[in-house]
Amino acid sequence: MRARMAIAAAGVECRLREVVLRDKPAEMLEASPKATVPVIVEPDGTVIEESLDVMAWALAQNDPENWLEPTHGKRADMDALIAESDGPFKRALDRYKYPNRYEDEGVDRNEQRALGLQFLEKLNAKLADRGQLFGNRVCHADIAIFPFIRQFANTDRTWFDALDLPHLQTWLEGHLESARFKQIMPKFAQWKTGDEEPVFPENSDTPA
Repeated sequence: MRARMAIAAAGVECRLREVVLRDKPAEMLEASPKATVPVIVEPDGTVIEESLDVMAWALAQNDPENWLEPTHGKRADMDALIAESDGPFKRALDRYKYPNRYEDEGVDRNEQRALGLQFLEKLNAKLADRGQLFGNRVCHADIAIFPFIRQFANTDRTWFDALDLPHLQTWLEGHLESARFKQIMPKFAQWKTGDEEPVFPENSDTPA
């Protein structure tokens, strides 16, 4: 999701192969044995297989909306918040959302939710006097982080909506209703060997 949003914002066109992870094509496994999405294969054969790396790849080519230049704070501050989201918060999110996968760790689901809530409260505080995490316009950190907040919220939406986190809830809803998010969410048919590869994004002129 965040990789697609960065590609769309950068205006980089890709040939899309939509895969179903329970039915992975041989071409995907050959390109990326770790077999997770997203995967970018460049014309020279270079493989990029982490979503943050795909974001960096796209924005290095073109950053017309200045996602990499926050209006509040520094690039290092933005990178540190993304690292916290991808590290401790994502760990808590996975164990809150999929506790059965971590039974050997003796995971307490409510404890993991409480750990995740600490990060939500931090974001809510940052958003108290601004529309986005590092100012009043969207930046790299907003797009890198919001899909994980979406997952956390949707794990128990009634609980999330009842939290006293008005700034975060407004921020999340804004991203879910944004033209950019809607641009990258259309369903594509599962790709199989020999199928056509649609161009992504379909309309690279859609604003954030």
